[in-house]
Amino acid sequence: MSDLFSPETWRTLGIILLVWMGVSLTLALLLFVLVIRKLGRLNIPPDAGFGETLHYTPFLVVVFIDLLDWGLDFFAAPISWVILDRLGLRALRNVSALEALIPFTQPIPTLTAAWLWVRFFGPQGLPPLPQEPPSPPAKSRRR
Repeated sequence: MSDLFSPETWRTLGIILLVWMGVSLTLALLLFVLVIRKLGRLNIPPDAGFGETLHYTPFLVVVFIDLLDWGLDFFAAPISWVILDRLGLRALRNVSALEALIPFTQPIPTLTAAWLWVRFFGPQGLPPLPQEPPSPPAKSRRR
């Protein structure tokens, strides 16, 4: 029982935790590069709620935010806020920031679980995902 409280045990646990966080942060940065190169800015309706935004959000984006949260702990809140804002995912900002600020929730992939929930159980009645943005209507010439 005394081995559990020895300094060596705590040091080993700290090293394991730091390695996991480093691996998570590295994977998050790699996913970030992939997401930016493939997606750019997403075309989400401006009045979309949390569920509808998750419906239109690619899986790699939510995994990236969860890995960033695990790797940076509460320091991920402002970074994920800016990234989600730039990607046009404003409905996800508050949830991501709140989850990043709550202690001991970092190992829980909250946005990934919410994305899976929306994919399997709702939202209902949404139009299919758009493949590409609609082209502007052609201007007619009047003589």
